[in-house]
Amino acid sequence: MLILRHAHIHTMAGSIWKDGYLTAENGKIIAIGPMAECPDPGQSDEVLEGAGRWTMPGLVDAHCHLGVFGDGLGFEGDDGNEATDPVTPHLRAIDGIHHADRSFREAVAAGVTTVVTGPGSANVIGGQFAALKTVGRTVDEMVFKAPCAMKIAFGENPKSVYHEKHQTPSTRMATAAMLRENLMKAREYQEMLDDYEEDPDENDKPDYDMKLEALLPVLRKDLVVKAHAHRADDIATALRIRKEFDLDLTIEHCTEGWMMADVLKESGVDVVVGPLLTDRSKPELRNQELSNAARLESAGVFPAIMSDHPEVPVRHLLLSAAMAASEGLSEESAFRSVTIRAAEVCRISERVGSLESGKDADFVLFSGHPFAHGTRVDCTIIEGRIVYSREEVR
Repeated sequence: MLILRHAHIHTMAGSIWKDGYLTAENGKIIAIGPMAECPDPGQSDEVLEGAGRWTMPGLVDAHCHLGVFGDGLGFEGDDGNEATDPVTPHLRAIDGIHHADRSFREAVAAGVTTVVTGPGSANVIGGQFAALKTVGRTVDEMVFKAPCAMKIAFGENPKSVYHEKHQTPSTRMATAAMLRENLMKAREYQEMLDDYEEDPDENDKPDYDMKLEALLPVLRKDLVVKAHAHRADDIATALRIRKEFDLDLTIEHCTEGWMMADVLKESGVDVVVGPLLTDRSKPELRNQELSNAARLESAGVFPAIMSDHPEVPVRHLLLSAAMAASEGLSEESAFRSVTIRAAEVCRISERVGSLESGKDADFVLFSGHPFAHGTRVDCTIIEGRIVYSREEVR
């Protein structure tokens, strides 16, 4: 059993222990609470001393492309966009993730224990995201939910990619139409499957279609849809299609979310903002504001924050949350935006994002307040195993 004791523990589940303990065994949190309740360690127990240190859940990056866009590589490591077909829902992130990318090690050293990673935004329907831990010998050991989400994209990226190829979509209208067309085809495909199951003697089974099969969980709301949308009109289009097809959909990037925060609040949609530490590198980012997350919070919309690695390196995820806090996002929301809120938005909060009995034993020891200048990650634990440690911790 692993025992952490005498730590300042921020659980993200409502409790804060200024002098607390946590026990973990078989990859799960067993107990957590004040030091007065801490069990005495046995001879075989591993003890972490947390005195003077802050402990938080392992950080969760709600949207990135870690492993599919190789660090320091060009075409050889670029596996995030299959820009030969605008509709590729059948592509799986796990088949393109390079688990040995050095950025995974940097993520661990920065306290990022879970990443939700997958295809880029070149295509109208880009493919399937996966949720994985940041350590493992292969991606198969790292992944714990795949698919985790379906990626779709609005706005500049799909239209610019395919305009250069002189094919559709070259307008926002065509992007929306192409998305609708494929969702309708998937709905019809599902109806044919249902008819066949009900009466195989009277109905033909439709020919297997890998793309449409991949969209069926989307229509059933078993799979959340990550909708890349920066501009306010693209956000509105995403909300429109969400309503038309009754999708479980989140707005990703949401750069102009602050301009329509009331609409987002009324819709009840979940939001992931970012990347926050970039320049306004393209026209649809012209209204990018670091205060976006704070303005959304003021309207009652509580966002997660992404790194969008490699746009912002994954190791700067916590810095992104700190910068949002510097522009008005409450400290508690900033902490939650890269822990439990990120997990909730990605539909993985039953395993990660907070420190609670029964959840994965993923947590981080910081040398001081996580947002303080000079604070370092002293120790990172994933599923009860110390995967990063500065020498003076042990």
